[in-house]
Amino acid sequence: MNKEELIEFLSEINLLFDEPLMKYTFTKTGGVADVLAFPKTQNEVKKIVNYCRTHQVPWMVLGNASNLIVQDGGIRGVVIMLTKMQQIRVEGTTVIAEAGAKLIDATYVALDASLTGFEFACGIPGSIGGAVYMNAGAYGGEIKDVVAEVDVLLEDGTLQTIVNEEMDFSYRYSKVQNTKAIILEARFQLTTGDYETIKKRMDELTQLRQSKQPLEYPSCGSVFKRPVGHFTGQLIQQAGLQGLKWGGAQISEKHAGFIVNVDHATATDYIELIAHIQEVIKKKFDVSLETEVRIIGEDKR
Repeated sequence: MNKEELIEFLSEINLLFDEPLMKYTFTKTGGVADVLAFPKTQNEVKKIVNYCRTHQVPWMVLGNASNLIVQDGGIRGVVIMLTKMQQIRVEGTTVIAEAGAKLIDATYVALDASLTGFEFACGIPGSIGGAVYMNAGAYGGEIKDVVAEVDVLLEDGTLQTIVNEEMDFSYRYSKVQNTKAIILEARFQLTTGDYETIKKRMDELTQLRQSKQPLEYPSCGSVFKRPVGHFTGQLIQQAGLQGLKWGGAQISEKHAGFIVNVDHATATDYIELIAHIQEVIKKKFDVSLETEVRIIGEDKR
């Protein structure tokens, strides 16, 4: 990858070289990205992908880096962060949001327009793109319940609109996970409601989240998917693991389904603790815990 050529070709895009990703991830861990790019428009995303495809440069999208762990060896090639693409608008009963917008912000835009259906997501700290990608959910609701259609950029550089029924949504899954498509924008179909009723529900859920989740520490959110017939946090508690420290990472004493960074943890601390939890739970209860958090990048060289 020719640095000068890349700078010239993508001159209108903010590019950072050898940038530590721990500055951006919610766990405050992770190695460097060869190139970190911050496009502001769909055309700029397309330009980055076209450059990478033409020059055989690896690339990937981070969203806002909330529900993932970047390994300590970092990421090679170009990492695309969509945090500059954060416009949200309302048309009738539809909320339209760019992929880099915060999901929480979109729920408050819906509230301001007295639109109901999005309350469940008012405490989910991810981006719109990440939420659609993983069919994020909480408190009985999921993205699949409200998203109408999604605009994506395919690996070959073409744009496509995918409707809800074609996304193959299931628990923490969408079909985008099996492609290199980039989610650019999503449209959410809501219904008209009463402002005070919507606000009351959002306030209740926000208070519930604050009381139960360890928001005072860096974390990647819920680490594991919920196993059928069980609650992850309960299993971890019953196994006597809650509060266990591994390097600078700790199983939260407030919510056992979270791993928090309490003392300059590394991604390796996180990954080794996750593996230890999985091993113990499998041995004690014969339950396989599958990670909800994405683990990406390279091990430390």
